[in-house]
Amino acid sequence: MKKIIAFMLALLMVGAVLVACGNADTAETTAADDNAAAGDDAATVADVDAVTAAGKLVVGITDFEPMDYKDEEGNWIGFDAELAAAFAASLGVDVEFVEVDWDNKILELNGGTVDCIWNGMTLTEEVLASMSCTDAYLDNAQVVVVNKDAADQYADVESCKELNFAVESGSAGQEEAEANGFTVTEVKDQATALMEVASGTCDAAVIDLLMAKAMVGEGTGYEQLTYTVSLNSEKYGVGFRQGSDLTAKCNDFLANAVTDGTIDSLTAKYLVKE
Repeated sequence: MKKIIAFMLALLMVGAVLVACGNADTAETTAADDNAAAGDDAATVADVDAVTAAGKLVVGITDFEPMDYKDEEGNWIGFDAELAAAFAASLGVDVEFVEVDWDNKILELNGGTVDCIWNGMTLTEEVLASMSCTDAYLDNAQVVVVNKDAADQYADVESCKELNFAVESGSAGQEEAEANGFTVTEVKDQATALMEVASGTCDAAVIDLLMAKAMVGEGTGYEQLTYTVSLNSEKYGVGFRQGSDLTAKCNDFLANAVTDGTIDSLTAKYLVKE
């Protein structure tokens, strides 16, 4: 996993402060505030009791290194996988990971297939309107990935408009690509988007910066690729069903994960390569 650069660590700490403090005086509204504004009248859903009765927390994910991915034995690992497992343990239950079609994540959640979505999920307007989301716990961006030998030609948004982009269907990457007028080809996940670029099927991809740092460049499986343009800045949160009482429980857990060093430990393990 490629070493994450200093400015990202600084951004991570900003996200951690958001979780720990929940400062209502900041200029940026938290996800919890947005949820409250959108659904004050929503009845509380007793998901904590349901999860406790089932003895497990079912977490919806995709294959997304370094957040959720499989080790050589086929076990799910990663920044979010470990954090979700720790949250389940705090509830006194096991964790179960279920791969979902990212484009259908809201349907999976509302249909009861999963109890939450915890997969480097950007807190977009659609997500905030459709789920009960936690406060932000991590910062990220959407970036353009191209072949190294073409990187100099595509160093700004305007030059990238001539490219055909692979994007994960229903993702923040697709949203940013389309907002910038890029031509897109939808694929099932970000890992597939990288494969499309590497194989030459697509010219470029838009993926999460954290994934780009883990998956492309020197010392990775995609050494011939690099990332150039950063299209935005964004935040990750966990999504539960509207009205779910698991959201408050998770916010408490995330705040404790900052103070007890869990976030710092996972940052060092998955987002920085020593």
